[in-house]
Amino acid sequence: MGITARGAGLLVAAVVLLAAGFRFAYPELTLLGVAAAGAVGYALLVALWRPRLEVTRRADPDRVSRGEPARMVLTVRNAGRLRAANLLAEDRCGDRTVPVPVLRLRPGRDTTVDYDVPTDRRGVVPVGPLRVTRRDPLGLVALARSYSSVVPVWVHPRIHPLTAVPTGAGRSLDGRVDGVPQGSITFDSLREYVVGDELRRVHWRTSARVGELMVRENVDTSLPRIVVLLDNRATAHPGRDPESFESACEAAASVVAAALRADLPVSLLLVAPEGLATPEGPAGEAAGVGVGPLDRLAAARLDTGDATAALRAAATRLRRDRLGDTLVFLTGPGGR
Repeated sequence: MGITARGAGLLVAAVVLLAAGFRFAYPELTLLGVAAAGAVGYALLVALWRPRLEVTRRADPDRVSRGEPARMVLTVRNAGRLRAANLLAEDRCGDRTVPVPVLRLRPGRDTTVDYDVPTDRRGVVPVGPLRVTRRDPLGLVALARSYSSVVPVWVHPRIHPLTAVPTGAGRSLDGRVDGVPQGSITFDSLREYVVGDELRRVHWRTSARVGELMVRENVDTSLPRIVVLLDNRATAHPGRDPESFESACEAAASVVAAALRADLPVSLLLVAPEGLATPEGPAGEAAGVGVGPLDRLAAARLDTGDATAALRAAATRLRRDRLGDTLVFLTGPGGR
C-alpha cells in the first residue's frame, strides 16, 4: 500500500485544518479538515478491495535457441461479481515491463495479451508475476498486488550441425557407434516375461524358482558414454570475454545435440558447478537446474572463484564418478 503525493498532501492539509479549527475555534476549518481526512479514509477503503483475477500464462515455446522467436500469452479473467475498475496492470518480462489492459474488466470477461520474449542473449528469462495496481478515483492511494507465478523461458545456445559425434571411436557400417571392435552384449537384470519376448531370452532356472517366466535384460556396452566438460572459470576467458564464453557454450550445445540425435548417452559438467543462474523464487524451484544439459547451458555463468581448486575438483569428480569414456573439454584462451 502506498499513499500518493496527492494523498500525502491532502492528509497533511487535513491535520493542519483540524488543528487550526480546534485551536482558533473555526468550525469551517474543522469541517474542511474532516472532509479531507474522510476523503483519504475512503480512498484507503477503495484501494483495499482486492479484485478476483485469474491469471494464466503460456510460453510458446518455453525453450528456444538464441535468436529464435518466443512469445508469452497472458490471459487475465475477472472471476468476481463486480467490475474491476481503476486497475493498472503490467507484466514483467526480464528487464522490461509490458502493459496489460485491465482498466475496466467486466465480471466473467477476460483479456489476452501476447508479446515477444527477448531471446537475443542466452540465459533464463523470468516472465512474471503480473503486477496489478488499484487506485481510488481521486488518486490518493495506490495498492499494488502480484498475481500468478514466474514462468522461465530457457534461451539455449545456438546449435551448429556436426557431421560426426566426437566419441573417440570408429563408426560401423550400419551407422551405429562401436566402442570395441566386435561390440558386446552384457547381462544387466531379470524381468517378468511379456507377450512378444523371445523364448531364447527366458532364464529357465530363475523361472522355475519363482514360478513364472523371467526374461534376461541385456545392455550393449559398446555404446560410448560422452562427457562434455565446460570451463566456466572467469580466468579461462580473459577479461570475462562474453564472446569467448558464448562460443564455448555453443560448442558444448552442438556436441550435446549431436550425441542426443545419435541416441548416445551424454552428460554435461561445469568446471565450477556454482556458476549457474536460475530465476528467483518459485520459478527457480519449479524449473530447477539440471532438467537437461541444454537447460544447464542456458543457466551457465562465469565463476570468479578459485580457478585452480575448481579445476582440481572437476578432475577428481571425473575420476571418482566415471560418468563416461569420452571426454570433450571446452575451455577459453586463458585455460591453456
